[in-house]
Amino acid sequence: ALRHREQFKSVSTFAPICAPAQCAWGKKAFTGYLGEDASSWADHDASALMAASSAAPFPGGILIDQGLADKFLADQLNPEMFESACVVANQPLTLRRHAGYDHGYYFIASFMADHLKHHARQLGL
Repeated sequence: ALRHREQFKSVSTFAPICAPAQCAWGKKAFTGYLGEDASSWADHDASALMAASSAAPFPGGILIDQGLADKFLADQLNPEMFESACVVANQPLTLRRHAGYDHGYYFIASFMADHLKHHARQLGL
């Protein structure tokens, strides 16, 4: 959505890898798909794309839900990096952190209705 802003009016996600160029999973994937030249990775990194924004691409806000019991949170997901990038771009962000949740089925099922409502608001439904 950050690379193709004209195609999207609303964004939300559950437990995203927010700065893939800064974590082991992302580096492995980017190397495999894009090659060793890390300079091309920023075009595929949500935090880098947001930090490079001159204005909020989604003025109605972005919704992210993150479980605090997610075993990948500390080493791979880096939501704080995306949060910081949103501050730089003046992008409204609701980053909800939920104690006791990982990123499994019950986490998604618990908050899916909120995401549908978020999108309905953004689309004026």
